[in-house]
Amino acid sequence: MATQDKPVLHGYFRSSCSWRVRIAFALKGIEYDQVPVHLIKDGGQQHTEQYKTLNPMQQVPAVEIDGITLSQSLAVIQYIDETRPGPPLLPADPKKRAQVRMISDIIASGIQPLQNLHVIQKMGTEKVQWAQHFIDRGFQALEPLLKQTAGKYCVGDEISMADICLVPQVYNAERFKVDVEQYPTIKRLNETLLQIEAFRVSDPSCQPDTPEDLRA
Repeated sequence: MATQDKPVLHGYFRSSCSWRVRIAFALKGIEYDQVPVHLIKDGGQQHTEQYKTLNPMQQVPAVEIDGITLSQSLAVIQYIDETRPGPPLLPADPKKRAQVRMISDIIASGIQPLQNLHVIQKMGTEKVQWAQHFIDRGFQALEPLLKQTAGKYCVGDEISMADICLVPQVYNAERFKVDVEQYPTIKRLNETLLQIEAFRVSDPSCQPDTPEDLRA
């Protein structure tokens, strides 16, 4: 399936979920337009009535594609994978595919939401300690799992949705001063993935809405 219109990604440069979608588009070689949604300015542009029509959860991303609007990054990634040519983002083997989904869900459901902006804003002065605790808790589960599944990448030797989820989460861990050295498999995989063009061009340091002082 393909359309003449480019997909439109409504996102935020430092949002993990937006970054996942950017990586998927880059891996597939899909051109798309970006509409910045600043999560802090004006009390958070995600709370406007206009944006709520795109994403009732008032979160990023929202992706307009093929005449529909999708939110939730894993749903977007799987839709892209099912409708666009290019390297597959989920393995053909059912066991490996289940492992990819499991790792992706651990990150997207079990780690990232607990240090998301709308959560840590409620924590006041404890927000860094809160984020560190839940990232460490998640990484303590993820590290032994990845030792079992990883080859060159998270599951075997092909890039998958699990890798797309891992890199933004390590970025967040480093932002919150989590000691990633404790997790050698996670650290190795992240370093390998950051050498790949699709991960570099989608990095928060080089997006249209990246502030000048945070540009690479």
